[in-house]
Amino acid sequence: MKVAVIGIGAVGAATALSLIERGGMCREIVVVDVDERRARGVAADMSYATPLSPTVEVRAGGYDDVAGAAVVAITAGVNEKAGGATDRADPRGRLRLLDSNARIYADIVPRAVAAAPDAVLMVVTDPPDPLADLTRRLAGHDRVFSTGTLIDSLRFRVHLADRLRVRPRDVQAMVVGEHGTSEVLLWSSASVGGIPALDLLAREDRPLDEVRREIEDGIRYANISIIEGTGASQYGIGAVSARLIEAVLRDERAVLPVAAYHPAHDVTLSLVSVLGAGGVRRMYEPAMSAPERAALERSAAALREAARRTAQAVPAPR
Repeated sequence: MKVAVIGIGAVGAATALSLIERGGMCREIVVVDVDERRARGVAADMSYATPLSPTVEVRAGGYDDVAGAAVVAITAGVNEKAGGATDRADPRGRLRLLDSNARIYADIVPRAVAAAPDAVLMVVTDPPDPLADLTRRLAGHDRVFSTGTLIDSLRFRVHLADRLRVRPRDVQAMVVGEHGTSEVLLWSSASVGGIPALDLLAREDRPLDEVRREIEDGIRYANISIIEGTGASQYGIGAVSARLIEAVLRDERAVLPVAAYHPAHDVTLSLVSVLGAGGVRRMYEPAMSAPERAALERSAAALREAARRTAQAVPAPR
C-alpha cells in the first residue's frame, strides 16, 4: 500500500520516519512539499534507513504521485512557533493558527482529493479539529479524521505514571474534546490497575487540587514546553500519526481518542473512536462526571465557532 505525507517540515518528517520504523505496514511512502528540494533531501536521507526495515520505498513527488495512496497525511502549514501560538495566557491556543492554515488547506485538499479520490485523509496540522471539518467539506466525503487528543491522552498517561512512579502503559487515562486549550481530561475514569488515579494522588503530602492543576498544565501546554526547548513539537505526534495510519491500513478497528465529525455535537472532536479502513467507523461518548460533560460541551462550542468562521472564510467548492 501507498501512504502520502504532504508537508515535510518537522512533523511530516517525523511521521515519515516513524512509518519506516514501524515497518511492514506500507510498501511506498511519497513525501510532498511546496519546497521540492527539501522533499527530495528528506526522502534521500530516509531512504538510507530503509534496509533496516521491511521492504519500503521512500520517494519525493508531486500531487500526481499521490495517486493510489490509501492514506494521505496532511502535516503542512504554519507551526505554533512561527504562528505565535506559544503564549500560555492566550485562550485561543492552537486556534490562533486556523486562518493561516485554512488558506493552505484550501489549496492542498482539492489537489490531494483529485489525485487520490478514494484515500482516507488524516489531518495533523494545528489546529487539527477545525481543519478536519474544513477538509471534510473540501473533500466532499467523510473519510476524514484528525489525530485529535490521542497525543494528549498519551501525555496524560505519562504525567500520571511519572507522578505515581509506574509504567505509562499501566495507566488508563483519556482526554476528549478539542486538541487544544479547551480539551477535557477525564479524571473521573483515570486509573492504575483499576485503582482510581485520584485516590492514589490523594495519598501525596500536597493538596490534590494543586497536584491536578500541575498535571493539567503540563499536558495542556506540553507543546509549548517542548517548543521552548527544541523549536518544534514533532516526535510524539510523528509516532502517533504513524500508529493511526497503521490502524487504517490494517483495518484494526482500534479504539482510540481521535477526532471525526460527530452529528450530535455538529463538529469534529475527539471521543472514543473506532478506527479502521475508511477512517473512523463509530464514535462513543465515554462515561463522564457532570463537570466533565459540561466542559466537553464548552469545548464543542468553541470548535463549532471555529468551524463556522472557517466556513465563511473558505467556502466549499461548488
